[in-house]
Amino acid sequence: MKPFAAARAFFAFALAAVVCVAAPVAAQDEDSGEPLGEPVAGAGLRDRDFGVLSRQFGLDRRVEMYQWQRSTDPVSGELGYERIWNSAPIDSTRFEPGHVNPKRMPLENRRWWSESATLDGRPIDSSVLRALGEWKLFRPNFSRLPANLAATFQPEGDGLGSSENPLAPQIGDLRVSWRELRLPALEGKLELREGAWQLKPEAAAAALNAAPARPSATVLGELPRDRRWSWTWLVAGVAAAAAALLWLRGRRRRRAA
Repeated sequence: MKPFAAARAFFAFALAAVVCVAAPVAAQDEDSGEPLGEPVAGAGLRDRDFGVLSRQFGLDRRVEMYQWQRSTDPVSGELGYERIWNSAPIDSTRFEPGHVNPKRMPLENRRWWSESATLDGRPIDSSVLRALGEWKLFRPNFSRLPANLAATFQPEGDGLGSSENPLAPQIGDLRVSWRELRLPALEGKLELREGAWQLKPEAAAAALNAAPARPSATVLGELPRDRRWSWTWLVAGVAAAAAALLWLRGRRRRRAA
């Protein structure tokens, strides 16, 4: 066999070896039930009242109203009143005159959960979102705020407020903010059961106890030793075969010239 043909044959053999080794490794990862890709939230979640859209795994709307609340002076112990922001109505039926709160919230707190979240093309059980999800404050784009609400609310901080003067709110004023649910690294926390990703028992216990998540091991130096070396040698072999092929091709061209 001529040198050029031999180098080409070795190159083809090395490529075939890479495919033969990579296929079992990929199959082993899939069979192990460990997720390979990144979670996908699926269809966007929308707060239609305010035209707010989130493409994360959950959307939370928090409504607070400025209200009277009974308080006790820490020094004198005398009963008094203070004004606070609260997410539920405070009953003021027994308060002194001049300290009347609205009887109900004009807007309700609401929460939406993704129903189409997937990982590697398989559904993620809703218990995973509730156990591992982390609520993060975000400021929506208010370009789709309906006209009737735009007449009442204006941007205030990361959300909206109904106060004419945000620095001097009045009893009954509202402020609205939103949070998105994001998922942390899921490695080692999930397993496939009945065709869906669900929490491993140990991950469920850790989430219940608010234990820190185990760090992700995705760099080459943290791969198993036998897997690391097999890939290293195969890549080196392919590189050597490619170099030999290019050298022989250049040599043939020089001779022809």
